[in-house]
Amino acid sequence: MRVRATRRVKVGAAVAAALALAAAGLGASAGGDDKEPVGVAQVASTLGPGEGMLNLLTLPGATESGSTDPRVNWVTPFQERTGCKVGLKVVQTPEEMAGLMRNKDRRYDGVAAPPEVAGRLIAENQVAPVNTDLVDGYKKLEPKLRGQLKHNGKYYGIPYVWGANLLMYDTRAVPPPGSWAALFDPGQARRYSGKLVMRDSPLAIAEAALYLKGKERKLKIRDPYSLTPKQLAAAGRVLAAQRPHVERYWERPAEAVSAFAGGRAVLGQAWPYQVDVLNRASRPVQGVMPSEGVTGWMDAWMIGARVQHPNCMYQWLQWTASPDVQQQVAEWTGVAPANPQACSGDRLKPGFCAAYHVGDRDYLDDITFAHAPSKACGRSGKSEESEKNDCTDYAEWTKTWIESTKL
Repeated sequence: MRVRATRRVKVGAAVAAALALAAAGLGASAGGDDKEPVGVAQVASTLGPGEGMLNLLTLPGATESGSTDPRVNWVTPFQERTGCKVGLKVVQTPEEMAGLMRNKDRRYDGVAAPPEVAGRLIAENQVAPVNTDLVDGYKKLEPKLRGQLKHNGKYYGIPYVWGANLLMYDTRAVPPPGSWAALFDPGQARRYSGKLVMRDSPLAIAEAALYLKGKERKLKIRDPYSLTPKQLAAAGRVLAAQRPHVERYWERPAEAVSAFAGGRAVLGQAWPYQVDVLNRASRPVQGVMPSEGVTGWMDAWMIGARVQHPNCMYQWLQWTASPDVQQQVAEWTGVAPANPQACSGDRLKPGFCAAYHVGDRDYLDDITFAHAPSKACGRSGKSEESEKNDCTDYAEWTKTWIESTKL
C-alpha cells in the first residue's frame, strides 16, 4: 500500500533555466569510502571544483530531465553549466526512499525528502548538515520554511516546495465549513456519507488531531504531529468512525480532482492545486482554512551522510533554490515554490502565485508544518510535554492509519 500521495502532476510547460553557478564543496571528510560509518559528513566550510558526477534520490516528478516532457527539464541545463552528470533514482514511496538512504551499500549525494522522511533521516544521522552560507540565494527563500529542518543549531535541508492541506467543498452541496468538524464529527460527516475524500497518508492523522485539539481539550493536544499513545488512539477512533462515509482515500491529486468534478465528492482534504485546477475548469469548489488552522508540508533537498560528490551537490542546492528553476518546479508540480522570487517579473503568472499564497507571510503563519512523528514529543524532543509523556513515532502512526482506514 502506498501511504503517501505523490504530488507530482503536470500543470504547464516550463521555461529553460539560466543561472550560472559557482562551485561549492565539503571538506575532505564528507566523501570518504564505503566503509565509513553513517553520519561522518561534516558541515561544509570551503568551496571546491565539481567532481563531475551527482547521484540523487527523488519521488516521481520532483526532478525532471525532459524524459517525461521534453519542455520540462532543469537537469540538462545544470549538467551543461556545471559539468556534473546527474544520476537519478526515482522511488515510488517515502518508505522506499528512507530505506535506500539507510542502506550502507548505497551512496546518494542528495535526496528530495518529504517531511515524513526528513526528520527520521536527521535523527538517524543519514544526512549531513548544510552550510547555508555556501548556497547562493538561501536567504531569499521563505523564512518560515528555512527553519523547518533546523536541529541542534544546524540546518539539514534547503527548502524546495511547499503546500497546505485545506478543507475543500462543493459550494452547491455544502454550506461554508468553519471547522474540521464538518469532516470528522460523526453527525456532520454522515450528512455527506459516501461523498468525502481524504489523503491516503498516515500524516493525515494530524488533521483529525487538529479537530480533537478543539473538541476534546482534556486530551491536551499541542502539536498535531507529536501525539501521545492516548492522543493517537483518539485520532484513530475519529478516523475509524469516519471511514464508512469516505468515498476515496486519494493517492494522486488527480483522483480528488476527478471525484469532485464528477460529483462523487463534495467535501474533503485537498491542496491548493486541486482547488486551482477545479476553479480554472469552472467547477464550484472552494478551499478554506478551518478555525483550528491547517497543516502543511515542505519538501527539501538534503545532503546524504555518505556523500561522494559534495561539490556538485552544493551546486545542485544553489541551482534548485534559484528563481528560474523554482518557477519550473512550481509549474510542473503544481505546488508553491520555496523562493518567492519565482513570482517576480514574468516568471510565474500572478494568478498562480495568488492561488498558492506564495510570499503570503500571514497565511504561512497559520500553517502547522509537518514533521516526522517521533517518540520524543515536540520537534526538538525537548518540550515540556516530553518530560511527562512519550510520544508515538511514524511506525505507530502508520499502524494506526491502516487499522483505522484500511481494515
